[in-house]
Amino acid sequence: MKETKELKVSALRNGTVIDHIPADKLFKVIDILGLDKIETTITFGTNLESKRLGKKAIIKVSEKYFQDGEINRIALIAPDAKLNIIKDYSVVEKKIVVVPDKVEGIVKCVNPKCITNVEPVTTKFKIITKKPISLKCHYCEKITDEEHMEII
Repeated sequence: MKETKELKVSALRNGTVIDHIPADKLFKVIDILGLDKIETTITFGTNLESKRLGKKAIIKVSEKYFQDGEINRIALIAPDAKLNIIKDYSVVEKKIVVVPDKVEGIVKCVNPKCITNVEPVTTKFKIITKKPISLKCHYCEKITDEEHMEII
């Protein structure tokens, strides 16, 4: 008889679970959300099997609920991510991240001569396509694609 071993992660009492992150984007999501500076417990797993993504990552953040601006950051990196809001061990809300039509102060313009890279001006972009993501700078009109996008 074959013995099966299972590793269990403790349930989250209160907080947020970010699921369906592409495995190769896990650390980018951790970085853009500043999770390395959070004092509460964070659990993450990567290279987990996913029917939709092949390999996925998941992040559990205790005692943290994300604002819309933070969720917009997630959408730029992991547009298929889902957020489960947990209270008293139960999912009380599910949020699907949505790539916004416009973003401000989240992405750096790829044009080194853009005013936003020379002066203290907040970046503004219009989303041109959502899959794959491409952005058009409000100031210089340069297009930034997903591959060259740098989160600030």
